[in-house]
Amino acid sequence: MNTKTKLSLLILMGFLTITSCGKKETVPTEESTEVTEPSTEGVQPVAAEENVLLIEGNDQMQFNTNELKAVAGKPIKLTLKHVGKIPKEAMGHNLVILQEGTDQSAFALKANEAKATDYIPESEKASIVAHTKLIGGGEEDTIEFTIDKKGSYPFICSFPGHVAMMKGVLIVE
Repeated sequence: MNTKTKLSLLILMGFLTITSCGKKETVPTEESTEVTEPSTEGVQPVAAEENVLLIEGNDQMQFNTNELKAVAGKPIKLTLKHVGKIPKEAMGHNLVILQEGTDQSAFALKANEAKATDYIPESEKASIVAHTKLIGGGEEDTIEFTIDKKGSYPFICSFPGHVAMMKGVLIVE
C-alpha cells in the first residue's frame, strides 16, 4: 500500500469516526446535558480542599517529592505513605515539618538520640510545626494542622541517617 492510499484511508476513517460520533451525540442530547451538570458539581468540593497533601517514602530512603505547597490559614491534611516493605525498626519514616530557620542538622543529631519518642526530640518541640508518627513499610499516617504565616518550612525524616536524603520544603503561600 503506497503512502497516498494510506493517507486517503486515514482521512476516510477520520471522517467516518466524526460522522458516526455526531450521530450518536444527537440522539441523547438531553441526557448528555444532565450528566455534565452533576459531574461539575462533584469536582467543585474537591477543588475547595486545596491543602490535601500526599507524600510517599520508600525503602531507598527517598520521598517522592521534595516540595509541597499549601495555602496559609487553611487546614492542611497531610498523609505520609510508606510504599516500601521494610518494617519501621529498620526503615522507619516520619515527616517532621520544622519552623523556618531551624538548623536541620542540629535537629537530626538530637533526633538520633530520641528512639523512645520515635525520633522526635522532646527538647526540640518548639522547632516543630507538625509531625507524623513513625511508620514502616505498607503503613501510612495522616495529620491535620494549620499554618497561618506564609513562608518556606523545611521538612525531614528524622529516622537516624535519613535526613541527608529525605528532606524538602513546604511552601505556604
